[in-house]
Amino acid sequence: MLSELACRRASPRGVAYKITDAHGLYLFVLPSGYRSWRWRYRFGGKEKLLTFGPYPEISLARARQLREDASRTLRDGVDPSVRKRQRVAAQVAETQATFELIARDWHRSQLPVWSERYASTILNSLVNDVFPKIGKLPVSAVTTPLVLEVLRPIEARGAVETAHRTRQRISEVFARAIALGLAQTDPAAVTRRALGRKPKGRYPAVRTIEQARHVLLATEQQPAHPLTKLASRLLALTAVRSATLRLAEPHEFEDLDGASPIWRVPADKLKLGVERKRDDAFEFIVPLSRQAVDIVNVAITLSRGAVEGYIFRSVRQPRRPLSDSTLSKSYREAGFSGVHVPHGWRSTFSTIMNERAKEARREGDRAVIDLMLSHVPSGVEAAYNRAAYMPRRREIAQEWADLLTVDLPLPEQLLYGKRQSSWRRRVDDGAFAP
Repeated sequence: MLSELACRRASPRGVAYKITDAHGLYLFVLPSGYRSWRWRYRFGGKEKLLTFGPYPEISLARARQLREDASRTLRDGVDPSVRKRQRVAAQVAETQATFELIARDWHRSQLPVWSERYASTILNSLVNDVFPKIGKLPVSAVTTPLVLEVLRPIEARGAVETAHRTRQRISEVFARAIALGLAQTDPAAVTRRALGRKPKGRYPAVRTIEQARHVLLATEQQPAHPLTKLASRLLALTAVRSATLRLAEPHEFEDLDGASPIWRVPADKLKLGVERKRDDAFEFIVPLSRQAVDIVNVAITLSRGAVEGYIFRSVRQPRRPLSDSTLSKSYREAGFSGVHVPHGWRSTFSTIMNERAKEARREGDRAVIDLMLSHVPSGVEAAYNRAAYMPRRREIAQEWADLLTVDLPLPEQLLYGKRQSSWRRRVDDGAFAP
């Protein structure tokens, strides 16, 4: 049998040679001086060779242990060479199976049941918040602390709900990785309790018209891009969902110079099931007040009269819509954290206008107000949603706008303020053109 000293003294010769140990194990020495451990065995009546690795990285004792392990595999009726190739292939697959690769695979698997817009939202959240931190890591190497490194910055910017949704998406990716045999556990599962609590019930919202005016006035007095202020005002006037407003395009607005201006919202931009999103019959019509028309016209002008693209655009990426976090941030910085959020305008509108209807004994207005919030009773046809009570809906929209905009600056004045010359110059230079 070989000794460690004999292995160290094995020097190169003009030809390759081997120094045997026992039970088929030997040290193979090349003329270059490279030495490696090899084991000769028989499987299925054929002689085969298995290489364990180089010496001295693999010591004599370790080589003997590897030989014993391979012998046990052989006694179990498995070819040790095949087992080694399987193990190497698994290691390669694990290394190449990055979190991003599995996440994109999961995303593709959900496309048949998601709307195109929702799928895009999910992918963008992964690309922006998750992949930069853990995307290139093997999925099996992602740990709970690493997941928290993804979620904490989201939570820190005040988007607690988004942080929880991101955690859920990461868990979905790990569920797929576990099913594929690429991970053993879901490290994102336990991070739920490490995050702040999600807001329960309704979104924070003011309840009186005086408070509503104060919210708009205070947020509009904060330094911000004019489009952010215009978007906030139009959101309050129309009480649509934030995503609907941020994705608004010029072609959706009709008869802005006429007596019956409307905002025709496509079905795929509404909170509907996948099948209804794909059906144009489920589009939603928003009657516009005079004040809302003014906001839309100023916003389109700010975009240099664009006929395509988003009206309320990202400042840094004009081909993308204004982000939801931008609106939320403007309300927090104005001091309304926990008091009022952009989505809260729907509740504010509903509360105030329903109370006024009750005082005026207009009980039928409750159903009209629900329609204005795109709340359609189950079983009601899309045509009901599109056209029912349109004259009364327009009257309520104008009444709400008249109440809300008392003492508020004109839309054109939102372009000015402390940064008047800067914004005006950028508008004139076409900085917001597509």
